Amino acid sequence: MWKTVLPGIAMIAVTYALARYSFGLFLPEISTALNLSEGQAGVVGSAAYIAYTLALVTASVFIRKFSARPIVLLSGATAFIGMLGMAASHNFYALAVSAFVAGLGSGWVSPAFSQVVTQSLAADLKDKGNTWINTGTSFGVVITGPVALMFSEHWRWGYVLFAAFAFVTYWWNARVIESRKQETSATSNDQFKFSSFAQVRFMVLAATGIGFGSSIYWTFSRSYLTAVHDFSVNESIIFWIVMGAAGIIGGLAGALIRSIGLSWSYRLGVLVVTASLVCLTIPYSAAIFLSAGFFGISFIFMTGLFIVWGTRHFPTTPAVGVSLSFFALGIGQSIGSAVAGVLIEEMSYTFAFLAFALVALLFIFCRTAATPVSSTEYAVHKV
Repeated sequence: MWKTVLPGIAMIAVTYALARYSFGLFLPEISTALNLSEGQAGVVGSAAYIAYTLALVTASVFIRKFSARPIVLLSGATAFIGMLGMAASHNFYALAVSAFVAGLGSGWVSPAFSQVVTQSLAADLKDKGNTWINTGTSFGVVITGPVALMFSEHWRWGYVLFAAFAFVTYWWNARVIESRKQETSATSNDQFKFSSFAQVRFMVLAATGIGFGSSIYWTFSRSYLTAVHDFSVNESIIFWIVMGAAGIIGGLAGALIRSIGLSWSYRLGVLVVTASLVCLTIPYSAAIFLSAGFFGISFIFMTGLFIVWGTRHFPTTPAVGVSLSFFALGIGQSIGSAVAGVLIEEMSYTFAFLAFALVALLFIFCRTAATPVSSTEYAVHKV
């Protein structure tokens, strides 16, 4: 299993944590260097989310046409190019375009790796493999922290180092993933049709809500700490590392879902995401670092849960289910990042985080049902 999982973790770390989420880590320094307003920062964050969302739209089609391996490698290549572009950016527009390119890989890689896992691992290892690969985001966040400490005043060199890591990860995946194992056997009946939307509507709604609620944290949490809570640069980076390290625990999502079911796992995750947003508004270090732990665990847990939820809807073509759930997540994040920037600019950081917490909490009422869309022979599962 680990022969497949370990390079998957590295590629998720590159495409998500390094290419997308590290922007929030470097945002205070980038804003100073390029004279960005909070609104412009929100637009750059949204550019990466929009790229992620658009990539998800094409993911299952590309995987079906070219197989999963080339799409995994394409994901690594766009992350590499985008991060080099961010390192070289000298104005808002160049940064936004580079962030868009860097964000593409995160949209392609999760569906592609879900197909790799389905066709490489035994049935009883698939949930475990998928959720552990998903923790790559957390491992990547842990990596970005020390890099930010080393290059706190030289964020451009930080992105150059991230690009070098992306190149090595590309080579590793190219060596490990065997193309002959990644051919899809999907039929037209296995693909998502709009007439089937009723069966997946709750998953789509839930993923959109969690994407919206989490977007403000990834983009503005560190800026909040330095601007409002008077955290030093080093303290805010340690906060980021704690968030990433805690997220590794989210790799237990597959085991917890098997133990208590999808429904209880989802509602527990929503509560912890909400708690992380509220705790960040409390002006005490203990509450702030507790917030980092809560968010790290819950975000990775929830994205792992959406992978499992999507594969249960599309058991024979998991890339379709993962693309759909992550597409909804990306829509929520795209809208949320832009809205967060406006709210912070017009109101305050505290108001914006509490408003996002309230919105996230409302999605706890979503139903959880995993009806396989590809066949009428499956029973409806409410777990």
